Amino acid sequence: MAAMTETNNIHAVMEGPEGDDAKCNFHHRIFLEPQERKRDMKALLVKQAKKTCSCTPAKMKDCFLGFFPILQWLPKYKLKEYLLGDIMSGVIVGVLLVPQSIAYSLLAGLEPIYGLYTSFFSCIIYCIFGTSRHISVSIFGVVCLMLGQVVDREVERAGLDLDPAVLSALPGPAGDRNSSRNGTEPLCDKSCYAMAVAATVTFISGVYQVAMGFFQVGFVSVYLSDSLLSGFVTGASITVLTSQVKYLLGLDIPRSGGIGSLVTTWINIFRSIHRTNLCDLITSFLCFLVLVPAKELNERFKSKLKAPVPVELFVVVAATLASHFGKLRENYGSSISGHIPTGFLPPRPPDWALIPSVALDAIPIAIIGFAITVSLSEMFAKKHGYSVRANQEMYAIGFCNIIPSFFHCFTTSAALAKTLVKESTGCRTQMSGLVTSLVILLVLLVIAPLFYSLQKCVLAVITIVNLRGALRKFRDLPKMWHLSKVDTVIWGVTMVATALISTEIGLLVGVCFSMLCVIFRTQRPEAPLLGWVAESETYESLSAYKNLQTKPGVVVFRFEAPLYYINKECFKSTLYKQTGVNPVWVKAAKKKAEKRMLREKEEGCGDKQSDVPTDLGLGAVGFHTIVIDCCAVQFLDTAGIRTLQEVCRDYGDIDVHVLLAQCNPSVRSSLLRGDVFKEGEEHLLFHSVHQAVDFALGTQGHGASKN
Repeated sequence: MAAMTETNNIHAVMEGPEGDDAKCNFHHRIFLEPQERKRDMKALLVKQAKKTCSCTPAKMKDCFLGFFPILQWLPKYKLKEYLLGDIMSGVIVGVLLVPQSIAYSLLAGLEPIYGLYTSFFSCIIYCIFGTSRHISVSIFGVVCLMLGQVVDREVERAGLDLDPAVLSALPGPAGDRNSSRNGTEPLCDKSCYAMAVAATVTFISGVYQVAMGFFQVGFVSVYLSDSLLSGFVTGASITVLTSQVKYLLGLDIPRSGGIGSLVTTWINIFRSIHRTNLCDLITSFLCFLVLVPAKELNERFKSKLKAPVPVELFVVVAATLASHFGKLRENYGSSISGHIPTGFLPPRPPDWALIPSVALDAIPIAIIGFAITVSLSEMFAKKHGYSVRANQEMYAIGFCNIIPSFFHCFTTSAALAKTLVKESTGCRTQMSGLVTSLVILLVLLVIAPLFYSLQKCVLAVITIVNLRGALRKFRDLPKMWHLSKVDTVIWGVTMVATALISTEIGLLVGVCFSMLCVIFRTQRPEAPLLGWVAESETYESLSAYKNLQTKPGVVVFRFEAPLYYINKECFKSTLYKQTGVNPVWVKAAKKKAEKRMLREKEEGCGDKQSDVPTDLGLGAVGFHTIVIDCCAVQFLDTAGIRTLQEVCRDYGDIDVHVLLAQCNPSVRSSLLRGDVFKEGEEHLLFHSVHQAVDFALGTQGHGASKN
């Protein structure tokens, strides 16, 4: 289809005369002929189908190598250059990951061994499918919290949160689940059922993430801004901290879930505070005294240390030895980790019957998991000068959830703290992830049973200490407020909603609120009057800069947002306010005056006609032309086009011309299709404000000279 040609003919215009020696300066209009755009939808669809469905050996090879990035970088692996750094970072991350895996299992409401399984499989699978060289995919506290809430809810629904003696006496599914099959093989107990729930949620989350990658919906992550994610993580961290307080105090209280779980948990804590286990409290205090200063020293001297001191591992070893030889469980009733088996359990598929119950819960878990993974991978790729593929990252994190769900694992994602450690200790490729998995494998096969006497309060301390980064965001609030008040409000709303309501609703509230902020900012945008910068062709805001000049009879107005149905009324009201003239009111006043004149004439009061203002043109409004700077108007919808038509018509009725300047091609095309200007008036679209102002002054001066 041939494009519409804009009739931008060359016009000679005159600047207004200055003094007695008026001179005519001619400014030629710019003529731009649009490119022809041939839109043959059939040919376009056929071309796209051929491109998508073609199957050549080269394309198959690229597709296969793209799906398994390890086949691209492993043959090019430089042993002498990369191996030492990868081994060092892999060992250090593995040493840090062992106690954290055990601790975060507690957060997810699962046995410690399942956290070790999860870390082992996720490191291997991401190494195969991931495109980032630096991120560490393992257990993430916020995701564990969200998963733990689902696990606790389903366990409670199944009636497995009761004591075994009471449970066995119950009729129905709760009692049957703990009974025997044919009197020999016991069915699933509470721990087993909790793992079945976690594995099912993990499987569904992975399916969602792979589907996002397949349908290339990575754009969803753009709706999760940095301030929103930061507020969500901080709010979830407060909930995580609250959930761990009962272990610090050695209290046996039920885990609260659902809306308002934070408040409910604190109420239960204060109701049971008199039953605090002093042994657990003292142990927690001592662990804090060691871990917090050691972590701070690690961060302060990280540039001088070749590797961070694995203080968490030292604390775990020391606490385990003290608990074992001091018999803290027997003498003081401390809660301990219990038996951690060696080796691997037989594979087991997720519980398909649970899918209808947990399908919705898996959606926010999947979104948070892939959003954090993609954002971290892109951040470190940009820092080190390579590229990652967002859709492949979704495949990678999806398979890190789907495959391990058959091996008693739960949901994983990238973790910032461990990624920073991995990068700072010399990591060059994902070979370090394989080294980390070997360290965890050693623990699984040999060392795991030695953690039998480890107190749960020690694991809670490790979890809380690792929340320092998220909780430090409160310290950054003044700087954030100075940079962007809107982002700070989004952070605060998301954080409060996540902490006080629930993690899932908090994420939804944050997304909705951030989108509303964008809408509100376009609904009431800045719309200043512009002034001329002397000795230039530039026009800037009169409210922002001093010493700007205005041209007589010309008002220049800029609207700094798209013009669409939401802000069309704001556009008109702001334009009327800034110019000081509402053409509708002027027309109404003019009609009223004409009626009054007619009535007085009919009453024989012709001698008073001279007192009635009959000229409501330039003398009444103070200007003859409005130039609208459209440089910030990205698009127009039908409501915006009609609004411009109304503005041009209403001002035209009171002899004020409206000129549009600096419209982008999309806006110009919308204006021409919408017949905003009459036939032959397309030349009133200008490529610069200065050009439009010169045209207005020249036209007015030419008209005055004729008179």
